[in-house]
Amino acid sequence: MGRLDGKVALISGAARGMGQAEARLFAAEGARVLIADIVDDEGEALAAEIGDAARYVHLDVTQEDQWRAAVEVATDSFGKLNVLVNNAGTVIPSPMRDLELEHYRIVTEVNQTGVFLGMKSTTAAMEAAGGGSMINISSIDGMIGMDLVFAYVASKWAVRGMTKTAALELGPLGIRVNSIHPGFVHTKLGNPNPTAESRAALDRYSARRVPLGRTGEPEDIARLALFLASDESTFSTGSEFVADGGFLAGEGLPRGED
Repeated sequence: MGRLDGKVALISGAARGMGQAEARLFAAEGARVLIADIVDDEGEALAAEIGDAARYVHLDVTQEDQWRAAVEVATDSFGKLNVLVNNAGTVIPSPMRDLELEHYRIVTEVNQTGVFLGMKSTTAAMEAAGGGSMINISSIDGMIGMDLVFAYVASKWAVRGMTKTAALELGPLGIRVNSIHPGFVHTKLGNPNPTAESRAALDRYSARRVPLGRTGEPEDIARLALFLASDESTFSTGSEFVADGGFLAGEGLPRGED
């Protein structure tokens, strides 16, 4: 038996990176999955790869009407909704003093408003299903500061706070709400123009500064999301789950060279 047998999950930003890994793993563990993204070709290809257990829907997470439509697709296609993974995100690197207001708003609209709309839009369907699990992908940058990504940090701290407040409000409905805080992970978001050289540079940094000595992979985060989506985590809500290879544990002695 799969760990998600009988569950239906909606995953935003699921065409690539961590969302893609989550969609594949959830389906492999018995869930039916609604893959939601704005990258239609890649999302449709992933749904076709997974097969009958998956559907694709176009979803701009900043648009409430598109969230409503996505929830309708999930419930019409699969009969209910048990799990939400608010995975979609974006970053526009910039120091605070040079950050354009337009860029600040773009990042916070996707990363913060998108998470709010996801939780708001799926609550009724989860309540009708008898409860469920909302998983908000924040970041280690939602627990510490990080230079050159001011708007991203602001949005990810907001996700952390919204998660706790939603957990308080939705607990009586049987809906759990938790946040995941990934560290450095090999994704297109963290490395928009990936090359062998840029990947190697991140791996060298991780080898020096991450206690486990490596950069994370999308599957590392997907496995943690699987735990939170499953009935194995039924007494966990309003909590932060960190997957960073130990980066936040403290300042260790550097190993090797950059």
